[in-house]
Amino acid sequence: MPVSGTTWQLIRDSLGPLLDGMLRGTLPLTVISFLLGLALALILALMRLSRVRLATGVARAYVSVVRGTPLLLQLFIIFYGLPSLGLTIPPFPSAVIAFTLNVGGYASEVIRASILAVPRGQWEAAATVGMDYVTTLRRVVLPQASRVAVPPLSNTLISLLKDTSLASTILVTELLRKAQEIAAPTFRFFTLYSVAAAYYWVVCVLLSFSQGRLERRLNRYVAT
Repeated sequence: MPVSGTTWQLIRDSLGPLLDGMLRGTLPLTVISFLLGLALALILALMRLSRVRLATGVARAYVSVVRGTPLLLQLFIIFYGLPSLGLTIPPFPSAVIAFTLNVGGYASEVIRASILAVPRGQWEAAATVGMDYVTTLRRVVLPQASRVAVPPLSNTLISLLKDTSLASTILVTELLRKAQEIAAPTFRFFTLYSVAAAYYWVVCVLLSFSQGRLERRLNRYVAT
């Protein structure tokens, strides 16, 4: 990309590379980490609700550590710290692991609270028709809990999308790192960072819109 040129030319020429950083770096990192994090969060939530003290204690300790330490530090421990123990992980997988573990810790509390919000009578009604614990959870409780969980989980997803910018610190080529690479020879950091911010904002708006539609679709699962 040329160093010279007007601001509008720079913006026009940077739109493609920044979009490439969003599509090939930011979005895949967000989607993969969020889905894996949700799976981990469900396991942790069920462990917290378990009557087994060991399971409850492990889940509680995990959530405490994740919520009590900075995400950037967790990212550095995995990418820069583990090699000292003989375990070297490439940048992108390191970022996925760090974000997954972080999402799992935060989302588990959301899922646990959503499950507890389902009226106890739903469990009892399922038991009277012969459903076991797993079937009740899958067919009765989780569909209703999902409606309660959508808003806070959507906030978690939006936060994760923005937090993926931290992956630039471990050399992951995502949107922010693309902006940094383009801005370095031009020294027009304000312009390039503003364009990157616009990309983040547009995607967040689309996610918020999707959240509203999903909430309306899930309303049919709410017991009245």
